Amino acid sequence: MLELMTQIGLQSLETIWIAFSSMFWPACFFFLLALILKQGKLLSDIQKAAKETSLNLQLILFNAVIVAPIIAFSLEGFEFFFRHQQYAILTRDHWMNLPIPIIIFFTIFIGDFVGYWRHRLEHTIPLWPSHAVHHSDTQMTWLTLERFHPINRLTTFLIDTGILLFLGIPPFAIIINNMVRHYYGYFIHADLPWTYGNILGKIFVSPTMHRWHHSADPKYFQCNFATIFAIFDWAFGTYKLPGPCNSPLGIADKIPTRLSNQILYAFKPSSYSKLIRYRFKKLQSPKF
Repeated sequence: MLELMTQIGLQSLETIWIAFSSMFWPACFFFLLALILKQGKLLSDIQKAAKETSLNLQLILFNAVIVAPIIAFSLEGFEFFFRHQQYAILTRDHWMNLPIPIIIFFTIFIGDFVGYWRHRLEHTIPLWPSHAVHHSDTQMTWLTLERFHPINRLTTFLIDTGILLFLGIPPFAIIINNMVRHYYGYFIHADLPWTYGNILGKIFVSPTMHRWHHSADPKYFQCNFATIFAIFDWAFGTYKLPGPCNSPLGIADKIPTRLSNQILYAFKPSSYSKLIRYRFKKLQSPKF
């Protein structure tokens, strides 16, 4: 028993080390970028975001210990189900007939398409209380990407990775897709004023475009769901980029910035009943 507990403890420490060490270079990159762009304003912005950043780091730690082992176990189950039981709609041999760059591009493109619709699903009543934790950050920085409720972290993995495996996409391409979309996710959550202009801004998601998605203004609650390709929002009518985002950020329900409150929010019946009443009230409101 003691040996098992020791092994679990060592695995937890290893997971924590991997989770935090993987953020070292992104932290250096975004610090230098912020130093160049903000200069003397950087220190005050860091102080302003300190409380939210502390919570983001706590959630990273919590997910590394609790959620990461579940995801690793689920991945083995997915691999057995789709590959060994041959439930995928295409085999990996079909994909491997294509050039490697084409496989990678299509995997990222399909992955972002799946992520777009999964993200829209997260803004519906069943999944919003867990996704609301991500949106509760009122001082959005690159670390906001890591502000995920365990339920939201699991549903993201199950939907995004599960569908790619169902399509028979080779593991190497899925890993590259996950890395590209993850690190680009850091970029679009960063406090950067870039829009990419009228043409590129409708093809790729910019930091300003995604910042509007986190706006506390209800007009922008259901917009800008993609991670990389803005063309999905443009094609499905959810694209909004009115200009630089000076809007306050966050959500209507103020979840206290304590780890326990953030975790428990998705397990409270009131979190769902308030949403149902709000949606019903909107349906009943007169149309002019």
